[in-house]
Amino acid sequence: MPTTVEDVTEKTEMLEIDPKSGVALKPTMKEKVNDTEPNVTENQPEKEKPEVKGENKPVQKEEGTIEKEEPSKQALKEEEVPVEVEPKTGVSFPVVLGDGKQLKAVGVRKKSMLGLGIKIYSFGIYADNEKLKDLLKTKIGKAPSKPTKKMYQTVIDSDFGMMVRLVIVFSSLTMSMVKKNFNEGLGASIKKLTGGKNDELTKKIMGEASDDIKLSPGSVIEISRLQGYTLQTKVKDEIVSTVESELLCRAYIYLYLGEDPFDKEAKESFGTSMLSLL
Repeated sequence: MPTTVEDVTEKTEMLEIDPKSGVALKPTMKEKVNDTEPNVTENQPEKEKPEVKGENKPVQKEEGTIEKEEPSKQALKEEEVPVEVEPKTGVSFPVVLGDGKQLKAVGVRKKSMLGLGIKIYSFGIYADNEKLKDLLKTKIGKAPSKPTKKMYQTVIDSDFGMMVRLVIVFSSLTMSMVKKNFNEGLGASIKKLTGGKNDELTKKIMGEASDDIKLSPGSVIEISRLQGYTLQTKVKDEIVSTVESELLCRAYIYLYLGEDPFDKEAKESFGTSMLSLL
């Protein structure tokens, strides 16, 4: 019978020592085996390395993904809403509020003190853009060459959402001074609109705001005309009054868009923004 591989293997395993030379044959076989084992050992890591890399790749991808996501989240957090700067005071106003109202104009409220025009606060006028657009298209129709008294009066008399944000710039301003300023301004507006006075109504705009409230530069007062002819006042994020009165709402907006506005340039800017909607 021909010699098989198995016969050779069995004979090889039985030969441990050569009786003539005394040379150990099995270690020689082990060396041969060892000669091949390192190759196997070396090959195994090579086979394992791709597996390790394969196992690490998802981790690297996950880490890479996290690294990509974190900057994007951080960028979103750091990303500021575009602002418009009121040039005379340097106060910035976001062009869009969280509720969607859009900035239509910025200006400054000045007060004559000791013969000087003191800057009291900077303001930004916001409006519900879609409601304003619909109102103008319904009431005005075709755009005129320049803003008209009818356009301003339409805004004053309506009840769509508007808000005026006041940012204090005068360092010595007190809450009692603010109340007095609004009482005088609203009183004059009401007189122009109705021909009479209503002192009780004008005092309601600041409601229960305490004279102890400190108004430092940068303090914010927001006065909003809500739908349904409701005027709401917030001082430093706290609601101090909510008054339902069509006359009070009209008188307040009149301060900024009426015949003798707090800031004529701001009124003109508001008018320009209205033309752009027609």
